[in-house]
Amino acid sequence: MLTPQAAIKSVFRNYATLAGRAPRSEFWWFALFQTVLVGVVLLLGALGAGIGTPERGEMPVSIGLSIGVVLLLALGLTIPNITVYVRRLHDADFSGWLYFLACIPYAGTLVVLIFALLPSQPAGARFDAVTNTGTATPPWTPSRPIS
Repeated sequence: MLTPQAAIKSVFRNYATLAGRAPRSEFWWFALFQTVLVGVVLLLGALGAGIGTPERGEMPVSIGLSIGVVLLLALGLTIPNITVYVRRLHDADFSGWLYFLACIPYAGTLVVLIFALLPSQPAGARFDAVTNTGTATPPWTPSRPIS
């Protein structure tokens, strides 16, 4: 089980890494981090809504700014969010391609969320990155001496 700080660091350290696995704690701490971050930005925007006097029918500047910041956060957190989701699917011994089920409205998102709730499986180790031990010969090296 990872601490919140370790989980968030791990997600950003593996920013664009699809290989490997992410335990449930890493996935859910990062989901909570994103939710709190967006909530704080929206709350600050709502608190600033009374500042200034917009014309009737216009949106207050602070709400517009907070929506813009939320959109920038969403854009910046898209890749780490997808990669941690794929690694979470790997940890539950599912293919990362199942993430595309989330493109199906409502039901697909729910199915992928249920997959993320499942416990870790030892068979998910097949998705771990292969480390180079240095014992294999490169494909361009002849297997027998040239005579």
